[in-house]
Amino acid sequence: MNKKKREFRSGISTRTLIAAAGFALAGLSAAPAVHAQDAPRVSVMEASMQPVILSETFIGRGEAKDKVDVIARVSGYLEEILIDDGSEVKAGDVLFRIEDSSYEATLEARRADLAKAEANLELASLDLARKQELFERGSVPEADRDTSRANELVAEAQVRAAKAAITQAELDLSYTEVHAPFSGRVGKIQVSLGDVVGPNSKSLVNIIREAPMNVTFALNEKTFTEILEQLERDELGRPRPGGIPGVFVILPDGRRLEEPGRVAFVDNRVDPATGSIIVRAEFENKRRLIIDGSFVTVGLESEEPADRLVISQAAIQRDQQGPFVLVVDDENLVEQRYLVTGDTIGTGIIVQDGLAAGDTVIVEGLQRVRPGVEVDPVLAGQSEEQ
Repeated sequence: MNKKKREFRSGISTRTLIAAAGFALAGLSAAPAVHAQDAPRVSVMEASMQPVILSETFIGRGEAKDKVDVIARVSGYLEEILIDDGSEVKAGDVLFRIEDSSYEATLEARRADLAKAEANLELASLDLARKQELFERGSVPEADRDTSRANELVAEAQVRAAKAAITQAELDLSYTEVHAPFSGRVGKIQVSLGDVVGPNSKSLVNIIREAPMNVTFALNEKTFTEILEQLERDELGRPRPGGIPGVFVILPDGRRLEEPGRVAFVDNRVDPATGSIIVRAEFENKRRLIIDGSFVTVGLESEEPADRLVISQAAIQRDQQGPFVLVVDDENLVEQRYLVTGDTIGTGIIVQDGLAAGDTVIVEGLQRVRPGVEVDPVLAGQSEEQ
């Protein structure tokens, strides 16, 4: 009995294993086949040579061509102030008046001195004429004639001195009116009515010519040498005016000044302490947007465009080693390239080293790929159907 039971159970177990194996085989045959994953699709662009205007920027400072602290040239009480703080003035405008009564009195005294000197000269001339006549008759010695001649010369000198004194008195009188030396805009008035002013007192006001305006900046030796090499020169080796790079200014608010500038001065030596050379550019400054003493960004740009390798900024990635791009090679494999980049040109950026014209860089889908994987490249802007 026990033997039969064991045989029965053994038969069940065998049949169960066979059935299970059959179901397993059936399940394997029914499962779908596993295919290799499709290559990720990415958008690419070709690195190409494009004509660009080359430029380089520096920090510059606005400097008025003319600016002066107005100081009284004669002493006296300030009688009248004819301007307001910050007002525009023209060359020759009267800004201040100093009390002039004492200077008028001095001028009258100098005129009286001249009249006296002229009378003495006339008297000396008459005396010399008489002495000369008597000397010729033998009535007076030669010494008397010579004394009269000397007295006439002294009288002539006194007349010249009196005339010079009148000229000085007239100048002093004219200085009681303080005039604008050039057209410009005044600052804050530093004095009040009734103040005693003079050559040794403080400035009355300052005047600045706002147009044209200079912008001064410094170039390092390397940049300056590169510019000199690019300049077109005449037969004597001097830079031609048309060959000097154009100058532009970016205002503190980030806007580029519409009017161009011109290089007006380049220093004749390099500062040994800084290794730089001073350059001065002149701008018409019609809208008075460049202010004396203000810091601005000033740039030099080439007159003619030059061909440079340009790629989209969207392709640029960065890590600790610097900027890089992912390039698709001829076998559609991704390769990483580190770059040396230059200026940005709109949405593009100049590549100075690391790429060649015709290289294909990935601009979209960067997060789905890594170096060494195969991709399905599509030109940027091309639809998936294409």
